[in-house]
Amino acid sequence: MKKTVFFLFVIGAIFVPLYFWLVPKIPKNRPIIIYSQPARNSWEVQSVDTMKYSRDVAAEKLYNTSFDAEIERQVRAIAKTGATHVAIGTPYDEKFFPYLQRWVDMARQYNLNVWFRGNWSGWEGWFDFQKNITRAEHIQKTQDFILKHPNIFSDGDIFSACPECENGGPGDPRLNGDVSGHRKFLLDEYVTAKNAFKTIGKNVKANYFSMNGDVARLVMNKETTQALDGIVVVDHYVATPEKLAKDIQNIANTSGGRVVLGEWGVAIPDIHGAMSEEARAQWVEKALAAMRPLGKELAGMNYWLAVGGSTELWHQGNETSKVSEVLQKYYKTQVIYGNVADELNQPIKGAKVSLGSESALSDEKGYFEWRGLEKVQPIHIMADGYIAKDIPVTDSFQNVVLVKENPDFAFKIFLWLKKIR
Repeated sequence: MKKTVFFLFVIGAIFVPLYFWLVPKIPKNRPIIIYSQPARNSWEVQSVDTMKYSRDVAAEKLYNTSFDAEIERQVRAIAKTGATHVAIGTPYDEKFFPYLQRWVDMARQYNLNVWFRGNWSGWEGWFDFQKNITRAEHIQKTQDFILKHPNIFSDGDIFSACPECENGGPGDPRLNGDVSGHRKFLLDEYVTAKNAFKTIGKNVKANYFSMNGDVARLVMNKETTQALDGIVVVDHYVATPEKLAKDIQNIANTSGGRVVLGEWGVAIPDIHGAMSEEARAQWVEKALAAMRPLGKELAGMNYWLAVGGSTELWHQGNETSKVSEVLQKYYKTQVIYGNVADELNQPIKGAKVSLGSESALSDEKGYFEWRGLEKVQPIHIMADGYIAKDIPVTDSFQNVVLVKENPDFAFKIFLWLKKIR
């Protein structure tokens, strides 16, 4: 009896302190974090252009409020694609401001940011305006416009003060040889516009100076790109999807910046010839598939255009097409997100989450985001040292627990204590 009591005493003397020493060392349960659903877009900027109607008929429809039905139809269709922005080409002259306001108001109604892609009519000579604006006048007019109309802008908007500047003012630097003057104009305009937006308290990007691809290759050296905060915007139409993706990579490499497609689309008759809607949809699918893997090299794009012309997404009166369905597939991706942890609820970094051929890695907090074009079953999760797991896609948010393949003694003890605690 005495031996039994002594034995129990010894066991208690060893294990009771050990228990109270080990329990505080058990990794604490992390609360399950329910993250808000990530944005479904593939690129930071996903835009569709409306120039044929927001600019070309601005004088004709300036006071025709019944035209608002057409404005709404186009903006509504653009919003359905998953676009983040609608590109509006209305001139910045005060004469056209009421028309610009109607387009912007409709964009806000459908929760879209605006990419302002107008200009001063006197820069290129639009609407019978005399083509006589100097660079200095352009910069001053841009500053005055921003300061006078702060309420037309919202955080997240983009303001292009001078899209394709080479088409107006002193002319194309490829022809006049004034590369340094063209660069200085872009930089001075950017600094002025950026400071004006800071004055009115709006977070609006003002470094989106779209230009022809060949002009970009000439003007956008690394120094200029850096001064424009690393963004190069090109309006680019080429014969094949493969060339489009290759040109983006080349411009990104030579400029040291991130590329935004200010304009792209099919079919341009002189480049692509006549194309059926089916052929156009296939071309766009191939182009988007080629551009999606570019990652950060491609910051965004603006499909040209919504309605009107050979590249249109929708023929007048329609809101669906094969081309727009392809664009929506890439603009509005499927998203699966969540956490990967071990049995002690500790995050697993570097877990590979795969659906079909596309995958994502978890970060140091165990968080992952997977984006793909189609949800496929099941999700496959694997990490070094853990048993791989397949789980069905039941929701966009997933909490995943992986089991160690060969847990050591300490892990087993912690797991046991966790269960009995």
